[in-house]
Amino acid sequence: MDKLKRVLSGQDDGNTEGPGILERANQASTLAWGTRMKGFLICFILGAFCSILGTCLLWLPGVGLPVFAVFYSLGNIFALGSTMFLIGPLRQVKTMCAKERALATVIMLVCLVLTLCAAFWWKNNGLALLFCILQFLAFTWYGLSYIPFARDAVLKLFSMCV
Repeated sequence: MDKLKRVLSGQDDGNTEGPGILERANQASTLAWGTRMKGFLICFILGAFCSILGTCLLWLPGVGLPVFAVFYSLGNIFALGSTMFLIGPLRQVKTMCAKERALATVIMLVCLVLTLCAAFWWKNNGLALLFCILQFLAFTWYGLSYIPFARDAVLKLFSMCV
């Protein structure tokens, strides 16, 4: 909009130097901190609500497991998307692909897709439940990677139990 104003007012000299297109897009899409927190809270609460609702609907006869798989997966997507409001989508993708989180991210996303495939395409309730459990474990391991020394503590705890 500023570029259009400069051109129409005759103040644009045609100089293409300045912020690049990515920097301009980032500046145009920057949200205020309050808006980011509201988006984070709304997405996080929606994610928790979908996961809890899916767990409650798990016990419906006949359709319980597919409904659970959808709501649980949707809850994980909302929870994952909530952090995008805090750090931005580009940084979120970069942190998800960091070497300490890449395996957990891939397992989590693959299990999310396989959960939905098992529930709707293959119609195999046992596989859908297994993939939900694996999705939960991968998401937990992914989340622990953000807490310093949390993974080491969990590994040490399990090694003491064995």
